[in-house]
Amino acid sequence: MRAAVVHTPGDAEVIEIIETTVPEPKAGEVRIKVEAAGVNPVDLQTRAGVYHELGWVTASPVGLGWDLAGTIDAVGDGVGEFVVGTPVAALSAGVDKSFGAYAEYAVVPVDAVAQRPDGITAVDAATVPLNALTAHQALARFGPAAGRRLLVTGAAGAVGGYALRLAADQGFEVGGLARESDRAFVESMGAALVIALPENAEWDAVFDAAALGDAVLAAVKDDGIYVGVVPPAVPDAIRGIDTSAVMVESSGETLATLLIDAAAGRLPARVHSVMPLEHARAAHGVAAQSGARGRVVLVP
Repeated sequence: MRAAVVHTPGDAEVIEIIETTVPEPKAGEVRIKVEAAGVNPVDLQTRAGVYHELGWVTASPVGLGWDLAGTIDAVGDGVGEFVVGTPVAALSAGVDKSFGAYAEYAVVPVDAVAQRPDGITAVDAATVPLNALTAHQALARFGPAAGRRLLVTGAAGAVGGYALRLAADQGFEVGGLARESDRAFVESMGAALVIALPENAEWDAVFDAAALGDAVLAAVKDDGIYVGVVPPAVPDAIRGIDTSAVMVESSGETLATLLIDAAAGRLPARVHSVMPLEHARAAHGVAAQSGARGRVVLVP
């Protein structure tokens, strides 16, 4: 099979498409014939060496890609939930892996897999797992809405966009920090557009999907809650504000629900462009462009 890997981190030119043996699923795993793989910021960071510097990556070469959609191709021992031929989406979690979603086949734990419902294509489904699960798990840290006001930074991005809709559905009064040009999208997700960080502490909680860090704490009320997306860079707690960051975890059960919502149009499955696997270098260049909306998706 073909797979995109990085031997030595650097710019997009270090991505290599190699030929390798099709992996076999072990007990509790499934093999998926990949039809689409989403390109996420974590992939760009892995390729650039961010996680090598943190000591999180020891594999060489390291595989790229977290989000994928395709069809079950083989199952390991003890897997009864899925049969060969089932259309699915999955999260290939972790930055320290020999092969990821940028490949013709991927092996993942069965609990990271969800059946793909009718009404959503493989390309659209490949934009959902990492971003929607991150938003869902971050919001769980805030507890019940109870009439509270929640500000989401990076509200027009993939994670932020999902968070807007999920938070509004939970009953939060939601504000989305984004550009004026993103007003229609933010409001369509059930939130009010916020075009600049407020100078006063007027929000009960903040989900910092844009990783603004300390800069956004001034907007949070005393004893409020801050949840970020960069665990190594959580702001110091001040004024009684609880600060933490989410590290996404696989959950096929939750993913199944999120995919149903995406198929129904309640959650946005936004695709910027579709490119062949062999153009992974160019895909990283497009994904790095400031202001790009939606995910680049690779197809083998």
